[in-house]
Amino acid sequence: MGGPVGFRPKSGSIPESPGVYRFKDAGGRVIYVGKAKSLRQRLNSYFADFAGLHPRTQTMLTTAAAVDWTVVGTEVEALQLEYSWIKEYDPRFNVKYRDDKSYPYLAVTMGEEFPRVQVLRGAKRKGTRYFGPYSHAWAIRETVDLLLRVFPIRSCSSGVFKRAAQIGRPCLLGYIDKCSAPCVSRVTAEEHRSLAEDFSDFMAGNTGRFIKRLEREMREAAVEQEYEKAARLRDDLQALQRAMEKQAVVLSDNTDCDVVALAEDPLEAAVQVFYVRGGRIRGQRGWVVDKVEEAGPGELVEHFLLQMYGDASAETLPKEVLVPVPLPEVEAVTELLSEHRKARVEIRVPQRGDKKALMETVERNAKESLKQHKLKRASDLTARSKALQEVADALELDQVPLRIECYDVSHIQGTNVVASMVVFEDGLARKSEYRRFAVRSTEGDVASIYEVISRRFKRYLEERSATGELDAEAGPGPDAGFGPELDAEVGPVLDGGPDAEAGSRPNVEAGPKVDVEVGAEFEVQPGIDPETGRPRKFAYPPNLVVVDGGPAQAAAARKALDELGVDDVAVCGLAKRLEEVWLPGEDLPVILARSSEALYLLQRVRDEAHRFAITYHRSKRSKSVKESALDEVPGLGPARRQALIKHFGSVKRLREATAAQICEVPGIGPSTAETIVSALKGQST
Repeated sequence: MGGPVGFRPKSGSIPESPGVYRFKDAGGRVIYVGKAKSLRQRLNSYFADFAGLHPRTQTMLTTAAAVDWTVVGTEVEALQLEYSWIKEYDPRFNVKYRDDKSYPYLAVTMGEEFPRVQVLRGAKRKGTRYFGPYSHAWAIRETVDLLLRVFPIRSCSSGVFKRAAQIGRPCLLGYIDKCSAPCVSRVTAEEHRSLAEDFSDFMAGNTGRFIKRLEREMREAAVEQEYEKAARLRDDLQALQRAMEKQAVVLSDNTDCDVVALAEDPLEAAVQVFYVRGGRIRGQRGWVVDKVEEAGPGELVEHFLLQMYGDASAETLPKEVLVPVPLPEVEAVTELLSEHRKARVEIRVPQRGDKKALMETVERNAKESLKQHKLKRASDLTARSKALQEVADALELDQVPLRIECYDVSHIQGTNVVASMVVFEDGLARKSEYRRFAVRSTEGDVASIYEVISRRFKRYLEERSATGELDAEAGPGPDAGFGPELDAEVGPVLDGGPDAEAGSRPNVEAGPKVDVEVGAEFEVQPGIDPETGRPRKFAYPPNLVVVDGGPAQAAAARKALDELGVDDVAVCGLAKRLEEVWLPGEDLPVILARSSEALYLLQRVRDEAHRFAITYHRSKRSKSVKESALDEVPGLGPARRQALIKHFGSVKRLREATAAQICEVPGIGPSTAETIVSALKGQST
């Protein structure tokens, strides 16, 4: 198709009001979200002169199959709804800023009874005060080490804290006066909290009163001829001054601002932010973005401010934001940020003086960041494209497999059988699409693969039928028997695995109340739940299904798809022994070169599925172990149950033991041993 003619709405049907619009592909997935002061003018611009559009915009329009819109009252409401929808649908053609690395923060857990200072990364936690971010964790630890002389607050883990309280002896930091040792009640909870608040105030930039207090106390101690105390206060004062020296003074003491700079080329852009509090640079952070939509520098910075401050708390927003170029809708963005902060926020382009000089410094950092990012990424982009093309050529696919799903089964001797489904799109893991299954079949890996593939694609057909894509009679019936599967897992991953933290999708209804105007032919979109308006879990089919295994597993997956009438999805198996790729019905495997990008990609997909399945299996196995036969024995706590299992090795051997043998376990007396023997014999009968 030469242009987006097939779904062009009638010009008169589009309102002239401010609003937000969504382009969707043939599967109903939202691929682009935009806002406009006048929906009619903005949407007509997409369809007026297709040949004159930017190539990226042309690609978006040829991918799209439908468009709808939502009318709002003001430009601020449009900004809020656009941000909510971008966060909700993760559109592939929208600008999405991502950190070029995981930045460490200095955190004080004010929500705990005894606040703790520590270095944290990832998602921010409620009740914790954050300072930074910093470029390196060691820089935080050096600062904390200096400040603990003056503000000796707890920095130990919960386990160390509890153990010290149990034995009545503090850790090393308590002995060298870098912790006030609340674990052994050297200070009360109120006194320790006061120290934590003073520490937080100093880090927030209120340094003057602490410096003056120490100087006054040092002079008073010298007058009273308490020279040891005066020397200690002198050292404390020097520690605070060294901590302050680590943060460069760039502006006047009452300046609180974020300095945002941008560096770009035709394909990518890098953003750097310096956080200035109390005139000192308190932290630095960087982002990079693919320019998948046509946007100028002002629009890129505007998108960045919305994404950066969209979920920020009032206390983290500065009084002033310095930007490199004027924003297209600066008044609306200013009003939105001011609402978040509950106080006025100024957005300015510095023209002269110290702020202009600082902006130039941040811009140099942004240019260097973009340069380093491109050096790292150039080979990755080339490798991914080459890998996908090699897979398509080796498996004789009609098209490049942009979406690959891989399945693996995990169990121990047929117990706690589970399976995983991982998704790679454009050669990159899409962890929000991962799923896991509790398998009912106990007949081996082949039967398990058949069951999981059947369940996954039955759900796919059912959801297509629900949206009207399939005739209801041709779709699976209500007895399709779908088992438990994993909800979408999103958000920061703290331990390096996608099941480390399961998040939930943002609630788009939290934004402003709006009126919806949708053309009748677009009321139900494939792949979208008509009740919630959100993407369905199994609505999108892969181009290629990879199973962990050889010809038997590949044949089982193909059989499941054939029985469901799914004939547009390719299948292969990847055997671990020789890394052979097996196609269903073929007597000989496809051998990929050991150094080929295609094999590396398939290995990475297979290994990720294996890791995800193993993690789920371990969690299920640990739960089942806890529910052992000993749980039903009265009078046995966790410690004695563990001692019994450690002594006998298993419940089976314990069941065969006599009461006298059980008495050999420390902590088990004759009466308890008799109770165990009678309880276990009762279970065996």
